[in-house]
Amino acid sequence: MKKIKVFLAVLFCKTVRFFAKLLGRGSSLPGALTLKLFPNILKDITPPEKIIAVTGSNGKTSTVELIAHVLIESGASLVYNKEGSNQIEGVTTMLLCDSTLSGKAKSKIALIESDERFAKYTFKYIKPDYLFITNLYRDQLTRNGHPEWVYASINDAISDDITLVLNADDPLVSTFGTDRKALYFGADKLSFDKDVNDSVYDDGKYCPVCNAPMSYDYYHYNHIGSYNCSKCGYKKPETKWTITDASLEDKKLTINGKHTIELSFSSIYQCYNSLVAFAAADIAGVKAEDAVKALSGYKMQSGRIMDFTFGKAQGTLLVSKHENSVSYDQSINVVTHDKNDVAVLIIVDKISRKYHTEDTSWLWDIDFEKLNSDNVKSIYLAGSYWGDLDVRFSVTDIPKDKLIVCDSVENAMAKLKDEENFTYVITCFSDKGKFLEIVKKGEV
Repeated sequence: MKKIKVFLAVLFCKTVRFFAKLLGRGSSLPGALTLKLFPNILKDITPPEKIIAVTGSNGKTSTVELIAHVLIESGASLVYNKEGSNQIEGVTTMLLCDSTLSGKAKSKIALIESDERFAKYTFKYIKPDYLFITNLYRDQLTRNGHPEWVYASINDAISDDITLVLNADDPLVSTFGTDRKALYFGADKLSFDKDVNDSVYDDGKYCPVCNAPMSYDYYHYNHIGSYNCSKCGYKKPETKWTITDASLEDKKLTINGKHTIELSFSSIYQCYNSLVAFAAADIAGVKAEDAVKALSGYKMQSGRIMDFTFGKAQGTLLVSKHENSVSYDQSINVVTHDKNDVAVLIIVDKISRKYHTEDTSWLWDIDFEKLNSDNVKSIYLAGSYWGDLDVRFSVTDIPKDKLIVCDSVENAMAKLKDEENFTYVITCFSDKGKFLEIVKKGEV
């Protein structure tokens, strides 16, 4: 009976996937329909020999793309959720479509990007051998509440047979490793680190173990850095994979003092994503020199970073994450670290693709003040939430003559087409498509 059920479930999922592709539908639909008919099917299939999973607030898709690139370049037999469907429905589609009709995995390794809040459902039957947790930030408050609530949700997904691979520089993430099998990655003190947290808020101010005030030796960004609690002794753990040197200007990072990776894009996020990819490759048995070769100069294909030309304007699209101020802060850091004169277009036209909300309180957590930089010559504010952006910028010290407020993306683009300075566009997944459609048309 079990064999028949598996056969029917795999066949059904593959069939729905075939027609879904023809209709341009996403990869979560086949899994969703299959789970309605066969709700516990994941416990009946034979998964790949090794399962590596990645979860956290930011960087999941980019990190998984980098890991997949390294493993594929090394010749590994790999399946991963390339399309980013990271809840149980998408993971089900991925695993069943990679299975034979008897339910046996074709690939040797499965690489799973998992939504942090739904990991406990995804990993109810399919347990990862290694679970990477990248970070936990204030993220999508309407859906996710606060980092501690997301922490509790991830915690429910962790069993004793999973080896955790944790960001040692994130004080909340590191606590997952208490009394568990855990390995850590992180960064030593780097040339661009700061002695104080100059962000709008500080989520590392208090110890996540005893709630006493916590001190930092240095900050990489926001609350990510080297911390210690004088009351209970909680501190940054020792790391197995470590960024020992990095230069955002030279686009380089060095891991464990000897493996230097050339970055295609200069950001601290890219440094951490590359570090995780290096660690995952090490776990998968890829030689360090092969991982370095695959990672060096690799340009992301996921659409998080894209170059564009529109009229006279040339620039780079930085896809940040609405309702996630740390994501925006890192995009702003890319802008302000550019040595050339630049323009910036900030779009907030639709807050979420997944649920309806008009809450823009998260705009007040973003360090927009940092755009008051000599290299930033003009700032375009656009989208249906232009008024909210305008109010937020009104309390900064940015000169008013630098601000160009537009009541729609189309109006902003009409002005932007004559922009002579290199332009960064900062927006989210929800608004990325609208921007790119206008660019594709070439006019407004």
